[in-house]
Amino acid sequence: MEAARSYYGRPENMGFCPPGLAKKGTGCLPPGQAKPWRKGAPLRPGVIYYDVPRAVVLSFGVPPAGYKYVRVASDILLIAVGTSLVIDAMEDLVR
Repeated sequence: MEAARSYYGRPENMGFCPPGLAKKGTGCLPPGQAKPWRKGAPLRPGVIYYDVPRAVVLSFGVPPAGYKYVRVASDILLIAVGTSLVIDAMEDLVR
């Protein structure tokens, strides 16, 4: 998890967040969209996620076949490929 915090903690890897959202502490999501996921449920339609860089994935260990790590706001999720079912989560990696 430290590798993920280190990678996403650098300004160039955080992405752009408007000042009004940045100070809300919601991971750059508008109110009402914070934590648009929960373990054991698929990601809601329209939730934007990003693949986690390979170097960070390798620091966790490669996920099992049929699963992948993605970033949603400041959280890294292990999801099932195809169904987007959230299996596990590392929350609030970027503060």
